[in-house]
Amino acid sequence: MFSLLGKKSGAWVGVDIGSSSVKLVALSGNGSECTLNAYAVVALPAAAVVDGNVQQVTEVSGAIEKALRKTGIKLTSAVTAVPSSAVITKKLHISNAFTDLELEDQVRVEADQFIPYPLDEVSLDFEVLGPVQGVANLNEILVVACRRGDVDQREEAISGAGLKCEIIDVDTYAMERVYPLLAGPDVKPGDLVAIADIGASTLTLNVFQDGGIIYSREQAFGGNDLINAIHQQYGMSVDEAEQALRHNELSEDIRSMLVMPFRQTIAQQVSRSMQFFYSSGAQQQLSRLFISGGTASIEGISEVMEAEVGIPVQVANPFTTMKISSKLNQQRLAVDAPLLLKACGLAMRSFDQ
Repeated sequence: MFSLLGKKSGAWVGVDIGSSSVKLVALSGNGSECTLNAYAVVALPAAAVVDGNVQQVTEVSGAIEKALRKTGIKLTSAVTAVPSSAVITKKLHISNAFTDLELEDQVRVEADQFIPYPLDEVSLDFEVLGPVQGVANLNEILVVACRRGDVDQREEAISGAGLKCEIIDVDTYAMERVYPLLAGPDVKPGDLVAIADIGASTLTLNVFQDGGIIYSREQAFGGNDLINAIHQQYGMSVDEAEQALRHNELSEDIRSMLVMPFRQTIAQQVSRSMQFFYSSGAQQQLSRLFISGGTASIEGISEVMEAEVGIPVQVANPFTTMKISSKLNQQRLAVDAPLLLKACGLAMRSFDQ
């Protein structure tokens, strides 16, 4: 069984392997008082990660190794994640008479009934959540399964960079872990809050209620559309265009012709995702929207988004209540923060008991 639900063992660096870049976040402290010690963002070749699958392990390892050098601190252990779309989860009710190896064997027997792959091709883990309400002799068991190849690819990429991969998490669990750093005291019990993560090729809308994700939807749209337009029309390399966009270093001509109009396209796509949520049977309106990902750093994006969706919109920054290492450039961190949500949630995994 793989260690998706493993126990705490020291502090780990969170490694978010995306389709266009690798993001690293190193934290210290505990869940309520964190310090951001270091972070790094390193671009990946276009074909290194496709549809969430690591295709070029060596390239990804090289990017992680480069990111480690950029952090400037000694790191030995890491936690990364597989996409939720690659994971099967199910809650089982199993007799509390089973313990240790007997329970593991029973979980495998039960899992074989709902996992559509041979068990020898699957990485499997489980956690006992507690007694089933109203049934004294049954425990509720959370079972998580993933194709072994998805896990092995990430472990190879991590170990190839000289780190020990302690945990393979699920990206939605990482988002749930980091969510309280965004929500703050203004979010009331029962409120619906969304995070729209606009990645390079995928827009993911996660809707939270009382700290948990109650709705998640992916669609094919992302910042690559803008980056490719800049690349094709102005001759910049993809990497140059990404860096210049994130740090607001594009020429005024490119900004006015491509970047500013693209804000409205992003807003329309997020609004479309929200309409899918409402049509799914939602009983109440969203109270707030956070936006993350590389395009969240575009100037004025939150104002354009707010005008489109009609609720308060805020660029996500999980570090506003943390202590920040004096070695970090706070101005650059403010720009990079929307990219680092998932990596931050992964790094926080080491604080779980």
